[in-house]
Amino acid sequence: MTAARSGPAFSIRDIPFSTYGSWFDISPVVAEKTYAEDLHLVSHQNGMHAVLCFVPLDTATGDRAENLVEATPSRLGWTGAGGRIDLAYETPDTVRLRGDGLNLRVAAAAKTLTPFSGSYFFRDPVDGAYMFTSYETGRRYRITVLSGTVADSSGTEALGSGDRRVTVTADADGAWEIAVEELDSARRPFTSRATFEQVVAAAQRSFAEFADVVAPWRSTGTPAAELAAYVVWSATVRPAGLVTRPAVLMSKHWMDKVWSWDHCFNALALASGSPDLAWDQFSLPFDHQDDSGALPDSITHSEVLYNFVKPPIHGWALGHLRRRLPEPLDRTELAETYDRLRRWTDFWLTTRRAPGADLPHYQHGNDSGWDNATTFDPQRLIVTADLAAFLILQLRELSALAAELGRSDEARQWTRTADATQAATLDQLWTGDRFVARAVHSGDTWSTSSLLDLMPIALGEHLPEEVSGVLADRIEAHLTEHGLATELPTSPHYLPDGYWRGPIWAPATVLVEDGLRRAGHQRLADEISARFRTLCETNGFAENFDALTGAGLRDRAYTWTASSYLLLAEAHELRRAATAAPTGG
Repeated sequence: MTAARSGPAFSIRDIPFSTYGSWFDISPVVAEKTYAEDLHLVSHQNGMHAVLCFVPLDTATGDRAENLVEATPSRLGWTGAGGRIDLAYETPDTVRLRGDGLNLRVAAAAKTLTPFSGSYFFRDPVDGAYMFTSYETGRRYRITVLSGTVADSSGTEALGSGDRRVTVTADADGAWEIAVEELDSARRPFTSRATFEQVVAAAQRSFAEFADVVAPWRSTGTPAAELAAYVVWSATVRPAGLVTRPAVLMSKHWMDKVWSWDHCFNALALASGSPDLAWDQFSLPFDHQDDSGALPDSITHSEVLYNFVKPPIHGWALGHLRRRLPEPLDRTELAETYDRLRRWTDFWLTTRRAPGADLPHYQHGNDSGWDNATTFDPQRLIVTADLAAFLILQLRELSALAAELGRSDEARQWTRTADATQAATLDQLWTGDRFVARAVHSGDTWSTSSLLDLMPIALGEHLPEEVSGVLADRIEAHLTEHGLATELPTSPHYLPDGYWRGPIWAPATVLVEDGLRRAGHQRLADEISARFRTLCETNGFAENFDALTGAGLRDRAYTWTASSYLLLAEAHELRRAATAAPTGG
């Protein structure tokens, strides 16, 4: 049995194997920074839960077979000395597995069943399938043998501690094959007219079509584009639970949520090729906007959190998104979007401005998205220039939307508020050579070595030239061989794996690159783009990266990193094509 490759190969330890729409993946990553010896079916319904363990077995001894795991977008394979096992998604909730020369044990990941945890295991008398019911996910996992035989099953109907497993083996003259489904309560017995190779071919076509629409510009100069597309495609889930639309999770590792600023970067990367999916990404947090106008901090299958918010980058994102969408929003969409963005802006202007204050404040580093940045070391409730800058851009986008909707009085009011906020930002936070943060209660001010202090560059063309020039010089000091360090490497507070106290992050890179470019600092913007693209091409799409070595850190399959690469790579390719285009006489 041979395994045809399709698309880029990748390490299953870095990137989980999954498919568009699925709520589960196949991976050795079973919890935060936790790697199992064998691959597991890991579900993201009701949280991240390893449900089933897949163990290849030597056909002669029954012992675990040493194996090499290989993965491409359409096929996952275990290769051992005696044979091979392959796995492919037939549908988002069903995988097919086929083996030749190796047996397979499928076991409950949890060894103990209690009244509130673990998996109950039984054989269904209706169709003879083997069923695991998981308390953690609230779902069932059905195994149907399509060919071959069950060599062993143990733990059926057992309570308490013990192994719950089924082992499949080939008949004397061939391979074995099974289907594994994630389902709610019940469904008809599994049937399929597709052969295993047809299942693989269909998966291959599905991914290829996605890659072609999302990154049609890819070339040898953007070698990571196809893998970036896979990271986004495979992390997309169908609507379920509290997820109201098709959603690109940040990861199908442990960062399996949508945070209310991460989604903007995924929306932008998808906009030109998959506009409906892009619009769903932008809109999802707004579906959960509360009565105050606040967006939730995060959303996942069974949880929406409001204890923190995220920065108001949505005006900036919407402006770029509308320019990238192939068709303009219709008037109904425009009016709804205006209302949602207005309420989100009013939240910052009312509930986040102290009495008599001109500028809004954060209540904690988490509100900024830069959770532990050194800007927040002296105090947490602070007025910062990055927040003011994002709000100014949002106010200007609201003015443009109001004008399009014929609401000229509102447009003028938004412009006046934007101008006043920008004037207050420069008057109260700009010292002539840097922006400072100010404590809400004490009025104390300070500056730090955090890149966060330089994020007002996002204002781009709206900044006075002398201000953007100073910011550009300071930003360049953060530029290492691999990209923008979020804390100056010379700072005593710099930490190689310090989250926002040193590592390189995708969103900061995109926002800074865009602001510099709009402010006229093309050379520096080009250099930042080039170094980040090379970083991803060398070290993948991690949550963040060591600024001095480039090593990927934390969650290794992060969609906003992949989307940021796609955005920067596309822009680079378009600039390169424009430069190379012949000029007519």
